[in-house]
Formats: sequence, structure tokens, C-alpha cells
Amino acid sequence: KTKLIEAKDELGGRMLIYPEKMIWDVGGVTPTLCHQLIGQLKEQAQTFEPTIVLGQQIMNQERQEDGTYILTSSTGEQHWTRTVILAIGYGILQMAKLEIEGADRYEVTNLQYTVQELEPFRGKRVLISGGGDSAVDWANELESIAASVTIVHRREQFGGHEKNIVRMKESSVNVRVPYAVSQLHSSNGETIDQVTINHIETGESEQFEVDAVIVNHGLKSDFGPLKEWGLDMGEWCANVSDKLETNLPGIFAAGDFVDYTSKVRLIAGAFTDAVLALNSAKLFIDPTAAKVAYVSSHNERFKEKNKALGVVDDH
Repeated sequence: KTKLIEAKDELGGRMLIYPEKMIWDVGGVTPTLCHQLIGQLKEQAQTFEPTIVLGQQIMNQERQEDGTYILTSSTGEQHWTRTVILAIGYGILQMAKLEIEGADRYEVTNLQYTVQELEPFRGKRVLISGGGDSAVDWANELESIAASVTIVHRREQFGGHEKNIVRMKESSVNVRVPYAVSQLHSSNGETIDQVTINHIETGESEQFEVDAVIVNHGLKSDFGPLKEWGLDMGEWCANVSDKLETNLPGIFAAGDFVDYTSKVRLIAGAFTDAVLALNSAKLFIDPTAAKVAYVSSHNERFKEKNKALGVVDDH
């Protein structure tokens, strides 16, 4: 049996932060919007009908005398298991907020920390604060549909892929560096209609009329009580073996949460991690199991599913 426990109320993890980003590097998948890939992954995850538990953060683990674990969640519910695979990325992620007093009042109107859809910004005057990968991507994507796009960054240099930065600088995007947002102005107390930015070195100020403000100042990560479990960890990641084993017996890990010599930090790399971790968990439970997972054409359970789809499988 498999049980998937997610701290948030929806599946998707870090990918939920950039739903409109185009994903190019997943094998066998043509360029796909991130939210569409999430949907496909969720559908595929239902193949063998696992139990999915949402809205529960695992707070504590206790290893029993028989080697099994009892996991206790934030709701108090307990889950019994023989093995655990930690696929928790960088923990529970929260967007770093704009540190201006009263900014939170505009979060229900026109101050946003992520872009769920591009269409609502059509014909709008948009100001983006930030200089990372996502901020640059949003500036490029919105440039063709917004009335105007201004990007404000406190450093001269932007993060992200060089070709995307060049594309942004050669477009109509108004790049203001090194500046930072210092004030938000509202004539009605509900929506931002003007933004003041200040030069980091000279203090010189400029004002822009806006219809929407997007802030991308990075992410804050929270691992909660996980760091008290006794895992061998670096600052952000669990140190694992080439079999994705942690230092705790029966606990494995995969994805962004792990670090090992040949780690590849791509979505595709996380898929490989998952297979390796699952293989290791299976062998931990049953040391007599095959050391390499069978391909689907040799798996009896898939043969039954093929029949249900009307596919003749004589192999």
C-alpha cells in the first residue's frame, strides 16, 4: 500500500509557484505549461489508487521496536508505515513578502506574489519587483500583452538564464536598477495606483502609475520539526547514499530535498530519484525482492490494465 501525505491543500509542491512557466526538459513531454504537467502527474499518480492525504504536515516520527514508524501529523492523526520516502523539496515554501507597512492590505486586490495566469494583466500597467529567474520570466511573458512592464531590482545584475535577461533588456520592458520599491500609494485605500521607487545608492526617487504590482523576492523555506529527526543534513538538503538512503533506517528521500555526488536538479532528475528511492524502500521491506524494478511490459499488474484499455499484450 502507498500513502501520500502533503502538508498543503493541493499537490504540486514548488511547481505551483510558476504555473504559467513553460517546461522544456521532461523527456517524452513536448513543451508544456507547468500547471498542465502538474495535472498530468496527478492523473498518473492515481494509476494504482494510492491513499492521498492533504493538509497534514508530519510533525514527528517514532520508530517502533519492530522497526516500523508511527508518523504524527499536525492534525494529530497518526500514520503507520514500514518505510518513508521524503519528497519535501525545500520544505514548506512561502513567498518573501514586500517589507512595506500596510502592503498586505493590497494582497486581495492588485498586489501579487505569483502569476497564476497571464490574461488578467492584458492591457495593464505592471510593475515587477525582483531580479530572479521568475521575475525575468514574468517580465518577458507579460511584455507582449500588458500596456507596459517595469521591472525594479536592487542590484545591477539579474539572476536567471542569460538569454532571458538579454531578451528582457532588448524588449520594451522598462528596467530600473539598482532601485527598490519604497512606497505604495492608493487613492481609494483598496488598490495600488502609484509606486515610488528609490535608487539604492543616491536615494533618488521615481514614481510610476500602475494597475498591478508583482513581487518576487524569493522564497522562505520551513522544514518545521524535521530537523529534529536526527537526519544527516546540510543547510537545505539531506545527505543520502547512491540508493537514496538517509542515515535513518527505513527512511529514504528524493527530489530537491536530497544531495549526493551525481545529483541533477531538474524535474526529470526528481523522477529518477523517485524510482531509486522506491526500489530501495522495496528492498528494505523485502530483501528477496528483485534489485531492479521490472519494466512495465513485464509487470502483471500493467498487463491487466492494458486489457482494460483494449491493448493486446502477448509479451
